[in-house]
Amino acid sequence: MTEQLSADDWIKQGLKALAKNGFTALKADRLAKAMGVSRGSFYWHFADLGAFHAEVLKRWREIAAEQIIADVEAAGDEPLKALLRRSFGARLDLERAVRSWAAFDTAAQGAVRAIDRRRIDYIETLLAMRGLEPAKAQARAQILYWTFLGFALSGTPVPAARLQGLLDEIMRMVSA
Repeated sequence: MTEQLSADDWIKQGLKALAKNGFTALKADRLAKAMGVSRGSFYWHFADLGAFHAEVLKRWREIAAEQIIADVEAAGDEPLKALLRRSFGARLDLERAVRSWAAFDTAAQGAVRAIDRRRIDYIETLLAMRGLEPAKAQARAQILYWTFLGFALSGTPVPAARLQGLLDEIMRMVSA
């Protein structure tokens, strides 16, 4: 690589490595080798591995919650349907990798707890917008989120036609 790497380049590479090989891949040497550079660039941008991990988790929160919410809001479709299509239709390797990481790391645990809370609150808001009373919206948001987590953690691919049928059924259940 002839051009100078930015912190963002390292974070993107970290997210790729995390999704593909798990949190043990988040080491300066391994990432530098994958990028074809020395690890000096890594330490130019990050004080230590902990600082890098914090930035990777911060970016994950941005792309796994805030970016999805922004995309759903901009879609012009019914927000809950758009969220379900987006969430259940996405590649979830990174989701599984971060949750695995959280089993061993308190910073990752904190990031997972924060994103879980953000996502549940957003789902609850969408359900309330559909007219559900607060207690029902809260309960259904939690159930819907648990459904997503089960799907995400299973890692089992679902054919598109079957997935659409499942999403339609979820919408019927949530709306009942």
